[in-house]
Amino acid sequence: MKTALVYHPIFLKHDTGPHHPERAARLKSILRRLNKTDLIDNLRSIKPQALAVEDIMLVHSRDYVLGVKDACSRLGPSTSGSTGSPLLEPSRAKSRGSGLCSDNASLDPDTVVSRDSFASALFAAGAVKKGIDLIFDGEIDNAFCMVRPPGHHAGSSKAMGFCIFNNIAIGARYAQKRYDLARILIIDWDVHHGNGTEEIFYHDPGVFYISLHQYPHYPGTGSKESMGAGKGKGFNLNIPMEAGSGDREYIEAFQEIIIPRIEDFRPEIILISAGFDGHRDDPLSSINLTENGYYEITRIIKEAAGLYSKSRIISVLEGGYNLFGLAESVHSHLKALIFQ
Repeated sequence: MKTALVYHPIFLKHDTGPHHPERAARLKSILRRLNKTDLIDNLRSIKPQALAVEDIMLVHSRDYVLGVKDACSRLGPSTSGSTGSPLLEPSRAKSRGSGLCSDNASLDPDTVVSRDSFASALFAAGAVKKGIDLIFDGEIDNAFCMVRPPGHHAGSSKAMGFCIFNNIAIGARYAQKRYDLARILIIDWDVHHGNGTEEIFYHDPGVFYISLHQYPHYPGTGSKESMGAGKGKGFNLNIPMEAGSGDREYIEAFQEIIIPRIEDFRPEIILISAGFDGHRDDPLSSINLTENGYYEITRIIKEAAGLYSKSRIISVLEGGYNLFGLAESVHSHLKALIFQ
C-alpha cells in the first residue's frame, strides 16, 4: 500500500502557549517516534499548500473566516510562556487556555490563537485536500494528515475545543464538489464527540457521520438519539462509550455496529477523525484504549475500505494529549495503514 504522511512545519507555529494541552510538542513527539524506526521509510512525505479562503467557506461562514483572519493579523509575535493554563481541570473536561484573542467573540476560551494560527489552519485544511487529490490521482492509497490545529469541534460559524476550521468537514465538502462523490463516510474515534462535524452534515445524506466517544463527556453532545434530520435522517450515528471502555469494547463496536452500516452505505471514500485521546494514559479522558487497540480498529477500517471504497482512506489528526501515548498510537495507526 502507498501511504502518504501529509505534514508542514507551519503547524508548529500555531502557538497556544507552553501549558495548553494542544501544543506543538504533540507533533514533535510523533516525528521523534517515527524517526526511531524504519516506518518513516515506508511513508511518502508530502507538504501541503494553504487552502484558499474560498474553499474554507464551503463549510464555514464568510464572517467567521474573515473574523479569525482579522483577529490573528492584529496579534504580534507570540511569546511562548505568555499564555496557557493548567493542563487538566479537576472535572477532566478539556482544559482552558487564556486566549490570545480574548477580544474575539468567535473564539471560545479553549481555543487559543497566535499570529500564525490562521495560516496554520489554512494549511491544515489544505493537507486534507492534498491527500484527497493524491488518492484520486492514483498516486497513493491512503494518507495520514498530521495537522494542527485540530478541527472536529469547529462549527460552521464558531471555534470550539481547540479547533478553528473543521479540516475533515472541509475535505468532505471538497471531495463532493471536486470529485462528485455521493457517499462519503466519516468515522470519528476521538474521545470527544465531534459536535462541529455533526452539525455541518446533520441534514446531508451524502455524508454518513459515525462517532464513538466517551459519554457523557465534553462537549456534552453525541447522544444515540441524534440521528440526523430531514434528508440526512439516519446518516448520523453516535456510539456513546462508557468511561473505562477499552480495546475490547471498541473492537466490538466496530465489528457489530459500524461494519454492517459500512456494508449498507458502501462509501466511495472513508475519512477518519483520528483523535488519540482515548489512550489509557491521556489526561483528558477516562477511556482505556491502547496502541494495539488503535492498530486493530485501523485494520478493521482498512479491510472495509478495501471491500467498498477502493482502499481510499484519509486519516486526519484530532486530539491526543499524552505525548508518549499519542506517538505510540499514531505509530500503530500508520503501521496498519501501510502494511495490513
